[in-house]
Amino acid sequence: MARVTPLRSWYLTALRGASVVAFFLAWELVTRVGAIRPFLLPAPSLILDQLRFELVSGELVQAIQGTLLRMFGGYAIAVAIGVPFGILLARVAPVRWFFDPLVSIALPMPQIAFLPIFILWMGVGDGAKIALIAFSSIFPIIVQTWAGAEGIDKFMAWSAQSLGVGKRAFLWDIVLPAAMPQIFNGLQIALPIALLSTVVVEMLMGGSGVGGSIIDGMRLSDSPELFAGIVTVGVLGFLLDRAMDRLRRRALAWHQESQAD
Repeated sequence: MARVTPLRSWYLTALRGASVVAFFLAWELVTRVGAIRPFLLPAPSLILDQLRFELVSGELVQAIQGTLLRMFGGYAIAVAIGVPFGILLARVAPVRWFFDPLVSIALPMPQIAFLPIFILWMGVGDGAKIALIAFSSIFPIIVQTWAGAEGIDKFMAWSAQSLGVGKRAFLWDIVLPAAMPQIFNGLQIALPIALLSTVVVEMLMGGSGVGGSIIDGMRLSDSPELFAGIVTVGVLGFLLDRAMDRLRRRALAWHQESQAD
């Protein structure tokens, strides 16, 4: 596969940026000419003014910190449980037979529907929020880890076993590296789910955070504040996705998928 030259990479980045700029310019124009009421859709310039005000006052930084702390708390729990559990499902038959139906049922379900149960068990504090974030984001990690650990090359496995590789060495030196691309697939899928779940639980359960500021804007009929929160979520999602993509490239620098870029 041909490598992307720096000039071509800059051109592609500029092209993507141009579409975003064109979108916001059209949005600004539509609102300025009065085609849509500012209450329903405030101009991007008003939203930027609101973001600037919240940034100077410290409200924006505080809201982002609260959201990210909850999100990464739940996400870390999901990773810590999901990766080992996915490997267990792939490598230990009794575990797979017992939990396969449960995972198959829980995976397509909207996990946010379990919010009343978490509130009943844990109250309305951050503990319930973090637990639901972990519960919402753990299943993609489990399924992708399971697929990666189960789909290792059988000839590689036979070769290792014929050479007398122990179970622990086989797990750490063969299964885990072979499954790593699939594991990162699960991590990349789960990350925006964790962010979305965080914003939703903040909106539904109250408290600080970006989700809370969005609800405050709705309750106070403050459209710029509401849309400022939505824009903040979009920017956070984009930055988190770029950060995860960079982490994947660094962690899999030895893998053929990185060498092919």
